[in-house]
Amino acid sequence: MGNETIILLVGGFSVVFGTAAWVGLMAAPAWQSYSTLWQRLAGVFLSLYALAAFMVVGVALGAVVIWFWDRVSA
Repeated sequence: MGNETIILLVGGFSVVFGTAAWVGLMAAPAWQSYSTLWQRLAGVFLSLYALAAFMVVGVALGAVVIWFWDRVSA
């Protein structure tokens, strides 16, 4: 298995498990918290903002690791 295949597998699993985590931990509770359809849809839509915030934090932490990798690995 080549490096590119491993990268694609890690990316694919990250998307699948990240989506499952969002549905299970954020979207489903937001859906169950309200009774009318428009409130449920609004709750799920607003949970996307929390998902985006988590993604921004993850990308920032990844950038910090990449930036300081030469200092940490030595």
